[in-house]
Amino acid sequence: MPQTAPGFPMLRKTAGAIGAVALIALGAAPAVADDPGPGLALGEIAPIDGVKPDSSVEVPVTFTNKGTEAVDKIWLSYSVTRGLSQAELPSNCLRYEVSSFDEAPSSSAAVCEFDQTVEPGVVYAPEKSLTLNVLDRALYDRLRVAVATYDNAPGDGASQPVRGTAPAVKLVERPDATPTGTGSAQHPDWDAADVAVTATNTADFQVSGARVKGRVGDMVSLEVKFTNAGPGWVLRDAGTPATRVLVKMPAGTTVTKAHGFCHSTGSGSYDCGTSQSWVDEEGGETYTFTLKIDKVVPGAKGSVALAGEPRPFDKNKANDTADILLDVTGGGSTGGSGSSGGGSTSSTGGSGASSTGGSSTGSTGGSGSTGGSSTATGSSGSASTGGDLANTGSASALPVAGAAAAAVVAGTGAVLVVRRRRAQR
Repeated sequence: MPQTAPGFPMLRKTAGAIGAVALIALGAAPAVADDPGPGLALGEIAPIDGVKPDSSVEVPVTFTNKGTEAVDKIWLSYSVTRGLSQAELPSNCLRYEVSSFDEAPSSSAAVCEFDQTVEPGVVYAPEKSLTLNVLDRALYDRLRVAVATYDNAPGDGASQPVRGTAPAVKLVERPDATPTGTGSAQHPDWDAADVAVTATNTADFQVSGARVKGRVGDMVSLEVKFTNAGPGWVLRDAGTPATRVLVKMPAGTTVTKAHGFCHSTGSGSYDCGTSQSWVDEEGGETYTFTLKIDKVVPGAKGSVALAGEPRPFDKNKANDTADILLDVTGGGSTGGSGSSGGGSTSSTGGSGASSTGGSSTGSTGGSGSTGGSSTATGSSGSASTGGDLANTGSASALPVAGAAAAAVVAGTGAVLVVRRRRAQR
């Protein structure tokens, strides 16, 4: 059973199936270090830099059979991310469109079949190199080339194949070329190479703020956005968010529910990631929070700002920050601390210890991260609600404190009456 080239969305096998094959193999015969067979090795493919949108580039591919036996048939595969596309394909090639899955973006794969014998020790290449079109959205793209002794067509998530219409091509020997590449003893029936393709293009990352309106005590929704205005799409390494967005809440408010991709960094500030490690042109994220308006703070406003990985492709810095404005009607306060914007008010009844209850987690890009609850801290006298609800101040503690004080006063008066009656006797 051939192994699948890692990272290439081809045939997928479960760990159990691979383990079962391994056990059968171990039980059948002892390992032999010098088993005859193929030993495919791709030649080196240099990174492709500085290509321009609406242009094309050829991909020269060579490979060698470094094994001890000839191979009857060979398949060459070319997978590209969405900023690139294969030009007209030969009729011995099939094209597949592969949708995004897990932490892999969508891609286009061309698999070419060569029904020819490949002798050991000889360097081969297609008689005509594959041509890639550089699209308007190209910026940081990836090409993966694989050579295999089996049909490594994409598996799950791939469209029905479309056959090329150009004349078929064949493999030719390159007798003057020196065999390069080492292949791998772990998978002698295939070899693969990843190639970075960088285009001369830009992508305008920008954020938008918001204006929040309400009365003191109201629960209001806040929505801020990150957008990639293009024209290029941006692909980061797997596990790295496309960017990070820092959100600072206006003073006089408390966050009672934070967006799932955001986590609190304290003092009413939140660090927000993205759902994937890439962002398409005209794509982005919308971050929604629920706020409680605690009190009026004249001139209070928050902010939204881009952070995270460097953005040399983003030439417009004027839209990297935006304001969050707060319009409050009605004066006064809800009766305690809990302002996530940095302000605080003192409690008038007791000094019960406060708790910060709850926690929050954010996304780092991947295939969709989940966020936990968010909390806001308060000064002495605040009571914690735990979970997604933030501290709302000491107002809830005041009735209890008042009742206790009244009981003490009533008890004191009763003692004085008894003492006076005894003195009169």
